[in-house]
This record gives sequence, C-alpha cells and structure tokens, in this order.
Amino acid sequence: MSSYTTRLSIKRLFIYASMSIFILASADALSYGSGGYTANPSNAAEPDQAVYFIEPKNNATVDQEFTIKMGIRGMAIKPAGDMTPNTGHHHLLVDESPVRKNEVIPSSPTHLHFGKGQTKTTLTLPPGKHTLTLQFADGAHRSYGFAMRQSITVHVK
Repeated sequence: MSSYTTRLSIKRLFIYASMSIFILASADALSYGSGGYTANPSNAAEPDQAVYFIEPKNNATVDQEFTIKMGIRGMAIKPAGDMTPNTGHHHLLVDESPVRKNEVIPSSPTHLHFGKGQTKTTLTLPPGKHTLTLQFADGAHRSYGFAMRQSITVHVK
C-alpha cells in the first residue's frame, strides 16, 4: 500500500469515527429534547407540569450566600419514600448535568436532596459563574427527566 493510500485510509477512518460520535451524540440529545419538548414521548412531561426557580432569576448576580426558592406546577411535593404518582421532591444540582429519566439522583455535595419536601434553601458558593439545575424526582429519588428540570446561571460576587 502506498503512502498516499495509507494517508487516505487513515483520513477516511478518522472521518467515519467522527461522524459516528456525532450521530451518537445527536441521538442522545434528541432523547433529552430541548426547551421542554422531546423527540422521545416517554420523556415528555404533561403540558401543565413544570419545575422552576422562583428565586434567583437566570443570570442573577448573587452574594456568596444566597437564597433559592423552588417551584413546581402540575405535581405535588411529597417527602422521599412517598411513591404517590405525580409527586416527588426537589433536587438541586450545582454545576452538574441533568439526570436522565428514571435514573437515581446521587447524593453528593453537588447533588442536593430536599427529601423532606423543602422548597427553600440557602446556598453558599465561591465567586464565579455557576449553573444551577433544579431536577424533580419521585419518592425513590428517580429523576422525572429532562422535561422536569430547569437550569439557570448565577454569577457569584
């Protein structure tokens, strides 16, 4: 095999590998959807269901210690362990990605659980830009998925 043919084969292999990664990433993104709409109906929330930040607002500048108020529409707040349909509790993810539908939300310093049904908390973060994701989950901490989450950015002074 000539050096030109070898370079051409390597280039084709690189292109095929890159396209495969792109296709897989695109399929994964479609299962999450965007803006509350999904390509996979099993991930969709009811039109009148939503989780949202009451406070702070997106792109707010906040002190290192600040208050977060969490809201829910179309579902009820119940404590961890209560498996009543269309109920659950809030989880706050700090600089973390949303959790896929039916996956258990881990417990860590960046995955905060509000299993007693709390809708307000005080958070302390270092200065800089942070992403906060409010993720709603059932009584077993299983995520309701992309459609029942909201992410905002805060700028900590």
